[in-house]
Amino acid sequence: MWQWIIPIVTLLVGGIGGFFVGVYYLRKQLENMQNNPEMLQQMAKQMGYNMNKNQMTKVQQMMKKQKLK
Repeated sequence: MWQWIIPIVTLLVGGIGGFFVGVYYLRKQLENMQNNPEMLQQMAKQMGYNMNKNQMTKVQQMMKKQKLK
């Protein structure tokens, strides 16, 4: 019986822990993008957008207003 319980519990704990670590990492990356316009520009280029300076400042202001909880 323990042969089934331990792997299932381990899978659940690993999945939940991985989710929270991923959320933490994503929030840190978004915070870094707020302070680093080059990272934001690079992300926009990867998505196929070319942003000028006005668009960059608007995006940064929007991200700063939208506090990450």
